[in-house]
Amino acid sequence: MVIIMKTGASPEEIAEVTHSIEREGFTPFENPGVERKVIAVLGVIHSHKLQLVDKFQNLPGVERVALISEPYKLPSRQCHPQDTVFEVGGVPVGGKTLAIFAGPCSIESEAQAIETARAVKAAGANFFRGGAYKPRSSPYAFQGLGEEGLKILAACREETGLPVITEVVDPDDVEKVCQYADFLQIGARNMQNYRLLQRVGQARTPVLLKRGFGTRLREMLMAAEYIMVEGNHRVALCERGIITFEDSTRYTTDINAVPVLKHLSHLPVILDPSHATGFSRYVGAVAKAGVAAGADGLLLEVHPNPAEALSDGPQSLKPEAFASLMRELARVASAVDRALPEQGA
Repeated sequence: MVIIMKTGASPEEIAEVTHSIEREGFTPFENPGVERKVIAVLGVIHSHKLQLVDKFQNLPGVERVALISEPYKLPSRQCHPQDTVFEVGGVPVGGKTLAIFAGPCSIESEAQAIETARAVKAAGANFFRGGAYKPRSSPYAFQGLGEEGLKILAACREETGLPVITEVVDPDDVEKVCQYADFLQIGARNMQNYRLLQRVGQARTPVLLKRGFGTRLREMLMAAEYIMVEGNHRVALCERGIITFEDSTRYTTDINAVPVLKHLSHLPVILDPSHATGFSRYVGAVAKAGVAAGADGLLLEVHPNPAEALSDGPQSLKPEAFASLMRELARVASAVDRALPEQGA
C-alpha cells in the first residue's frame, strides 16, 4: 500500500506516519521527487490490510491510502506517479532527451574501443557501452577481457567524456566494476539472479536491468524491486526481445513492453534492438519503432569491423550505419516530442 500525504503535510505528521508503519512491523519508504509526499509501506500485508488502511487513513496529514495489488511497490507508478529522471555522469536518463548507449558488444582492445567511442560520440551517442565480462552460451566463446576491459572502458571515458556502461555478472565483482563504470548492466541471463540484484542495489551505482528472454513484465518489475528495496532507485528497465515460436530473428521484439512498462512503472524504459533482432539489417527499423512507442533510450551495438567481432558481429552496426540511423531517429523523435542528444556533445 501507499500513503499519500496532504499537500503541505508537516515533518512531524510525516514522521508520525513512518513511525506508525514501523510499529506495525513494516518498512516505510518516502518517495523522492514527487510533488506531494508519498510513503510506500514495504512488506507482506495479509488479511489485516483493511484495518491498516483505516488506521493509516486517520493519521494527521494523510490524504488517502491506496492499496497496490501487484507485489512490486517501488517501481510502481501507483507508488511514484511522476516519471523518474536521473543523471549519470551529467547525462539525464528519462525525460525529453533520449539516452543513446552505443558501442561494441565486447571490449576487444584499447584501439578498437577508443575508435568506436570516438565514432559514436561524433554521431550523437551520450553513453559508451562495452562488455568486459561476457556470459556466453558456449564455454568456448570469448568471455571478455575482465578487469583489463574495465580499464579500457575508463580510458574511453577519459578520451571522449562519455559515461560508460558495462555488464556485471558476479556479485563478487560488483565493487570492482563500480570503480570503473558509471552504469551497471544486468543482463538477461541474470535478471533473476537475486543475490546479484541485491548487491547492485547496495552499490548505489545506476543500473540498467534487462528483461529475461523468457520472463513476463511483472517478473521484471519484481527484479527491479529487489534492487530498489536495497536503496538504489536509479534503475532503468530494458526490453531486449523474448523467445517465441518465431525464429526468423534472434528473439522477438516485444514492442508492446515499451508502453506497458511506461504505464505500470515510473522508471525509464530502454529498448535494445540489437539483441532483439540479432541482425543489423533490422536494427534501424526496430529502433525507430521503439522511439515512436515511447522508449526513453536505445542500446545499440556498434563495431568498426563487425565481420571480425569476437561477439555479436551480425547484429552490430558499422559506425557509418550508426551515424545514418541517428539522423533518421532524430526525425522520429521530433515527431513524438522527444529529442536526440546533440552530435559530439
